[in-house]
Amino acid sequence: MTDTVLDRFLRYVVIDTQSDPSSPTQPTTEKQKNLGRVLVDELLKIGIADAHLDEHGYVYATIPANSDKPVPVICFCSHMDTAPDFSGTNVKPQIVRNYAGGDIQLTGDPSRVIRVSEHPELKNQIGNDIVTTDGTTLLGADDKAGLAEIMTAAQILIDNPEIRHGTIKILFTPDEEVGRGVNKVDVKKLGADFAYTMDGETAGHIEDETFSADGVEIDISGVAIHPGFAKDRMENAIKIAGAIIDRLPRDIAPETTEGKQGFIHPVDLNGSMEKASLSFIIRDFTEKGLVEKEALLEAIVKDVLSAYPGSTYRFEVKEQYRNMKVVLDRHPEIVDNAIEAVRRAGMTPVRGSIRGGTDGSRLSFMGLPCPNIFAGGHAFHSPLEWVSRQDMEKAVRTIVELARVWEERA
Repeated sequence: MTDTVLDRFLRYVVIDTQSDPSSPTQPTTEKQKNLGRVLVDELLKIGIADAHLDEHGYVYATIPANSDKPVPVICFCSHMDTAPDFSGTNVKPQIVRNYAGGDIQLTGDPSRVIRVSEHPELKNQIGNDIVTTDGTTLLGADDKAGLAEIMTAAQILIDNPEIRHGTIKILFTPDEEVGRGVNKVDVKKLGADFAYTMDGETAGHIEDETFSADGVEIDISGVAIHPGFAKDRMENAIKIAGAIIDRLPRDIAPETTEGKQGFIHPVDLNGSMEKASLSFIIRDFTEKGLVEKEALLEAIVKDVLSAYPGSTYRFEVKEQYRNMKVVLDRHPEIVDNAIEAVRRAGMTPVRGSIRGGTDGSRLSFMGLPCPNIFAGGHAFHSPLEWVSRQDMEKAVRTIVELARVWEERA
């Protein structure tokens, strides 16, 4: 097999692997295993003998060490699923070769345009080959770019034994987009000391910090009565829920925050006159910030309910993930080695934070410290998603160099 990273990427994105947040199973959709089987077959063909797909939809594989000294075991990880935010069925990737600059109009839906004003990174792509959707689906660069990069790097390491490296583990996960990407990972079986997710955006970027995240469920029990006899008696749960939403601070919302600012974000609301439920996600870079926002939200609920003496509420906080920086700061060599690898691959390293989470967030707290490295994709979760061939190739070089750096510094 002499596939390029672009060959692999184009092959993977046409396989529908959307995950489903409403499904109780793992994986949440069986079709994710279709890609898992393809990946296992390709890993076996390039000579990785232990590659396999387990019952939960995880792909595990090992590139044996070729170094004569003990080297920490590192893992490269990407997710196979695509987001449920927009269709991932019948993906038709388009290639803009030798991009000359300017906006890119998508062929399947001309109303959708990737504008340079909204995607300034395009200014750094002149002369590159840009892969887009046709405008009717997601592309799936999140995170099939990462899959293609890890697969291509694996073949380079197998085919070039003069590149010295320790044992390297490969992990491909389902259901990352619905927050369950590592729920069933067998960390002991994986057997790695440290890991890297290839799931970031701009070339050269390394992210060692994420949001900390909680979910909040609020149930409102109102007072239902026939509307013809409701005066001074009815307490409509829908109106109570609406009042809670209306009281949310405008400056602590996703649409008004950036950088290190957290937010309170309502994501679901349903109900009847008698009962209503609201779902929120709370995000902040510190535990203290999470607790403060949750206290603020409950104070709003109590204040609204004070005008409805016959109604009650239930307020439940569910932990989702935590800022991986807490763990990574204890192991500075993980990020230091990634910075050196990016530099050797010809880029200026940029260290940053994610206003979101990755599989690495959870893995870090499961005993596998795991920062995030760029995969090159942009405009994730939308029909304007794009990635360049050259940036994927830079990610491949970064993986190979990272394997080399760990061996040299061991």
